[in-house]
Amino acid sequence: MVIKSLELETVCGITSTLPQHRKLEIAFWGRSNVGKSSLLNTLWNRKSMARTSAQPGKTQTINYYNVNDLCYMVDLPGYGYAKVSRELAAKWMKMIEKYLETSQALRVVFLLIDIRHEPTKKDVEVYQMLYKKGFNPLIIATKADKISKQAKSKNIAVIRKILRASKDTPVLPFSALNKEGKEEIWEYIDYFVNDLFGGELHDEETEGSSDY
Repeated sequence: MVIKSLELETVCGITSTLPQHRKLEIAFWGRSNVGKSSLLNTLWNRKSMARTSAQPGKTQTINYYNVNDLCYMVDLPGYGYAKVSRELAAKWMKMIEKYLETSQALRVVFLLIDIRHEPTKKDVEVYQMLYKKGFNPLIIATKADKISKQAKSKNIAVIRKILRASKDTPVLPFSALNKEGKEEIWEYIDYFVNDLFGGELHDEETEGSSDY
């Protein structure tokens, strides 16, 4: 698959006016340091388009990435970062809730959960909040290369149980290291863009282009 254009088009902070788009928006959310930036860079075949950091809380804005001028992949600030004040964390959450409630183009939310650990209380709160707002989040279980294949299946079942996700809710193991899950995630994105909204996220493969 080929991404012909990719641009960080809009960055919104706490006091910013959120843009309204006609193109489909696909949001990515999770606790701080869950691997969200690494996921996005892996999906895009880019090294540092989305900034990565060993320091949690790097993403402090809502970042709109325009992909092929056909859809926006929206990077939301992580939650659960203990080193920021409760007041600031509350402002970030209020900003995100405003986005979730007012965006006219947002249809899909991918929620990232660290596959190595049980979902936190905040993970459960966020999942249930998204569900109450009318979303049915798709779950990406990150850092899948760090556990065994046997543990992977067990932990996915635990994630589903603790979040109280339905059996039909996808839980997709993903690794930025070995690219596990990358193709499956793109299949869902392509479905949302192509089948539900009539666009084409990627052009056909060309000579020398990168595969999934």
